[in-house]
Amino acid sequence: MGDVTARLAEIVGDKNLLTGEAISEDYAHDEALTAEPQKPAYVAKPATAEEVAELLKAASEHNVPVTARGSGSGLSGAARPREDGLLISFERMNAVLEVDTGNHVAVVQPGVTLAELDAKTAEAGLSYTVYPGELSASVGGNVGTNAGGMRAVKYGVTRHNVLGLQAVLPTGEIIRTGGKTSKVSTGYDLTQLIIGSEGTLALATEITVKLHPRLPHGATVLAPFGNFGQVMAAVPEILSSGLAPHILEYIDNLTMAAIVYNEKLELGVPDKIRETTEAYLVVALENRETGRLEEDVETVGELLGELGATDVYVLEGNAARKLIEAREKAFWTAKAAGADDVIDVVVPRTAMPQFISKARELALAAGGGALGCGHAGDGNVHFGIFCKDAAKRKQLLTDIFAYGMELGGAISGEHGLGRTKAGYHQELEDPAKIELMRRIKQSFDPTGILNPGVLFPEGTA
Repeated sequence: MGDVTARLAEIVGDKNLLTGEAISEDYAHDEALTAEPQKPAYVAKPATAEEVAELLKAASEHNVPVTARGSGSGLSGAARPREDGLLISFERMNAVLEVDTGNHVAVVQPGVTLAELDAKTAEAGLSYTVYPGELSASVGGNVGTNAGGMRAVKYGVTRHNVLGLQAVLPTGEIIRTGGKTSKVSTGYDLTQLIIGSEGTLALATEITVKLHPRLPHGATVLAPFGNFGQVMAAVPEILSSGLAPHILEYIDNLTMAAIVYNEKLELGVPDKIRETTEAYLVVALENRETGRLEEDVETVGELLGELGATDVYVLEGNAARKLIEAREKAFWTAKAAGADDVIDVVVPRTAMPQFISKARELALAAGGGALGCGHAGDGNVHFGIFCKDAAKRKQLLTDIFAYGMELGGAISGEHGLGRTKAGYHQELEDPAKIELMRRIKQSFDPTGILNPGVLFPEGTA
């Protein structure tokens, strides 16, 4: 261990290598509810891609497992380190290197937070549109999990908004994939392969992201429905209308009650309507002109009324902002309410009603509950799972995931598998696909040092 410590300190400097009691509890976990915290043997804070390369070379030589960490806001346990491992924290690699207004891209280091990138791009009238609900999240973390969020209905998820990477392989080789161009048809798309790999193939050290014009005017429409099926039936009609909402969310009545109470929201919904509401639809619109925005708001209001909404509320400035912020904090609401796990199954959006109904039935049969909200525009369902018995909860999640896959969906739409869901994936996925993933992992990481236990349960990769 002394030799490893000396080598790592030589690479990043003594003050940028932590061991023993100097490693704070914050480095021991991400925000996954079911992954027990675990301090690593080492925390290294590199400042350059070259330092990352040397760290990985040293880790490979000494067979030290490596976990990458951005802000630690993930929900799958992928940033939880190994006891005998090296945690590479990208907190020092947090610069916005370039905002290229001609090509509408920004080049950033992985430790840049979404809040920092948003402030920088705002100066140019542009925006990076991936907002997974936590602005303290790092761009590198977004790349690792292929983060999505509420704006995916219009702008897509991380993989639709990353054009290129600089990445370091476990061998210490530094590669570049993609770039500032929006088209690449030259061999395998390594950018897309690394995105969503949760730190198991390579570590991104520079990221080129797509930017969009920042539209100055926005409005949020809240529509309560007495029947959840009506909510979901309304979604394709809204998307077919040409209104192009950048947020299209459903929130069930219990979750809405919780976030209204926790965030002290005043939404103007009368008690009589709240009591007869099963779920709400939130539609956010944006435009460069106020006149056109007002026309769109009027159109969507009329459409929602025709589709069965009990009423329609146009939320002004502060109320709209607070509701969206509260929806972004739904995980914290579920956690505060005592949820035992949080999941984000994705299904074809037309299958959402039957999936949600079945998941709730399964939870009740297990003596628990499944409550939540989700991205109605892309079929991503977020549940807080309430089931104290660990064995019953494991079977419940297996049944929920299996039903989602039966409907043509997947275990996770944006949180990733990490350590917490890897076992379910191993059990339920096509073995041929699992084996192909193993071969890809082996080709990138022949010594198996990158995030062992993530995507593949311990001892199976």
